[in-house]
Amino acid sequence: MALRQIDERTVAGLVAEAAAAPSMHNAQPWRFRFLTGERVLQLRADPERAMPHSDPDNRALHIGCGAALFNLRVAAAHADLVPETRLLPEPQDPLLLAAVHLADPAGRARDEDLARLHSAIRQRHTSRHPFAEKDIPEDVRAALGAAAEREGAELLFPGLWHAETVLDLIRDAESRDALDSDAGEDLRRWTRLGPEADTAVDGVPEYAFGPRKRDGKAPVRDFAGRRPVADRGTTTFERTPHLALLSTRGDGPADWLCAGQALEHVLLEATLADLATSLTSHALEDRALRLLIRDPSSGTGQVQMVVRLGYGPRGPATPRRPVADVLDIV
Repeated sequence: MALRQIDERTVAGLVAEAAAAPSMHNAQPWRFRFLTGERVLQLRADPERAMPHSDPDNRALHIGCGAALFNLRVAAAHADLVPETRLLPEPQDPLLLAAVHLADPAGRARDEDLARLHSAIRQRHTSRHPFAEKDIPEDVRAALGAAAEREGAELLFPGLWHAETVLDLIRDAESRDALDSDAGEDLRRWTRLGPEADTAVDGVPEYAFGPRKRDGKAPVRDFAGRRPVADRGTTTFERTPHLALLSTRGDGPADWLCAGQALEHVLLEATLADLATSLTSHALEDRALRLLIRDPSSGTGQVQMVVRLGYGPRGPATPRRPVADVLDIV
């Protein structure tokens, strides 16, 4: 039986879906290369989009690329392809993060667990708005935990005492940044203000900053800092935010890619459950603080992301680079 050809339009569509993933400061630190004869789509890190001050070991870069990889897997399954994935396939080429062979089903059933998430890819947006003081049902929490587990990670919903510790560590990180003149350099590089926000293809535009926090405990990073943003306003956020900690067993590049895939799986499941989400890595950018944020009862695992969940506005879509800028076909 002849293999179905994968044309350039199909490849471009898969990459567009992959690139809808979240990444730190929306830097979109990825590139793709499609090897036509091998039907392999490579995911590569883009070192020009690294953040030397806030992500010196490229942990967040790998997490963002892992999220893009998960979207690629979902899009491939939706297109009736089988994404056979290898992480870090060539140790001598550390920028090559994954190779995905786009196989024909050849009688195999479509991965419906992946394909059903497809509609959530374009619906998922980071929300920096207040969420309702409303509980998340246990069955929804269980589904989110199962999503992380499927990708080899763990999702923990901390108790009240642990959650307060997490919030304290985030505030500690914010205070440290305020005293460090270099700490805000990456953030300033990747925020888009004024007319630039309307034409940007990356970074966080001012229309996605959300209102300033007047009161409340929700961990929402203020991308404006001390810079004025017209018509932004202030408001009260949740006093008891719903947080989840995404952890992996190890803490190396393969674990970070695993964390990114698990993170996006959780975010897409949350989107289908009508939950709004936002992410904070502020207290995780310092390894000393990151160790303190772990589950105090077990003291194990490496926390890779703090996820805020709740019922509220999903936030606006943020810009994406044209596919032609991130995809090479050879």
